[in-house]
Amino acid sequence: MADDVIPDDVRDFILRHIDSVAQLEALLLLRANGGQDWDVARTAARLYAGEEEIRKVLTQLCADGLLSCKDNIYRYECPLDVRAIIDRLAEVYRRHLIPITNIIHTKPRRIREFADAFKFRKDT
Repeated sequence: MADDVIPDDVRDFILRHIDSVAQLEALLLLRANGGQDWDVARTAARLYAGEEEIRKVLTQLCADGLLSCKDNIYRYECPLDVRAIIDRLAEVYRRHLIPITNIIHTKPRRIREFADAFKFRKDT
């Protein structure tokens, strides 16, 4: 199977944190431009995607601790060990785009919903 070229740690990261190709592309875009601040409009324009979709993507990446978010400004900031796996993901994605997107597209959507049910949320 072509998906066998994806290292287990990269596959696990995708299954835990990446729900769409747009989310992966947003993460890798901000990673590639780590010193820059991004807003929804700029990110959406750069990814040729709708702003509402990108807003959801960026919000989830922030919730997962992969980006920082303050006043609707996003920046690639995460712990060094997480950066290492994202660096590996970027490299594998460059070489194996189709197997990576297959993992994302065949990922059961219910996994995120189930995991989210156990997160503590602040009351608004």
